[in-house]
Amino acid sequence: MVRQLVTVRDAVPDDAPALLVFWHDLSRRSHLEDPVGEARAAIARAAADPDQRIVVLDRDHELVGAVHLRRTSFSPLTDEKVVNASHLQVLTGHRKHGLGHLLADAAVTWAEEKGISYVVGVSAVGARDANRFLARLGLGQVAVFRGAATTTLRTRLSVAAAARGRSGAGRRAGQVLATRRTLRRRHGVTDVVVED
Repeated sequence: MVRQLVTVRDAVPDDAPALLVFWHDLSRRSHLEDPVGEARAAIARAAADPDQRIVVLDRDHELVGAVHLRRTSFSPLTDEKVVNASHLQVLTGHRKHGLGHLLADAAVTWAEEKGISYVVGVSAVGARDANRFLARLGLGQVAVFRGAATTTLRTRLSVAAAARGRSGAGRRAGQVLATRRTLRRRHGVTDVVVED
């Protein structure tokens, strides 16, 4: 077995094409005219932001792993910070060699440098290997993230509002009729259906 040196480093804009391959599910959802240019710009923004990092594993000038780290609040009601480690990915042919542990170690080291006590791992619901890996490291489930396209959500909200309006009006009309029937019964008036 030949051992190769793996370098853990921050991503640079030239890593954009490789990261688009890693995170193809994310790039597929976007409708960008220039995905590589947008990825380069996003990597540059992350590099300039003290609250985030994109860490990559470089093995002989080939990216074999990556993770996005972001320092964020644990709750909107507290100033307590966490390191959010998302999109942890190791190329399929390079798994089972401790590379995921290198990415997790980068997250923990950065959290320690920032004085942060918690690391939160986020992975796609369908990423069985990543979810199992995070569970083996001791990360328990603390939340469920759900997502939808803005247009889909707007449509669903509009349909729900219309349904509430109809059912609300129907309920109110039903309540009015029930009240009238009750009053008629109290006064000895009954409804009679007459057929011609």
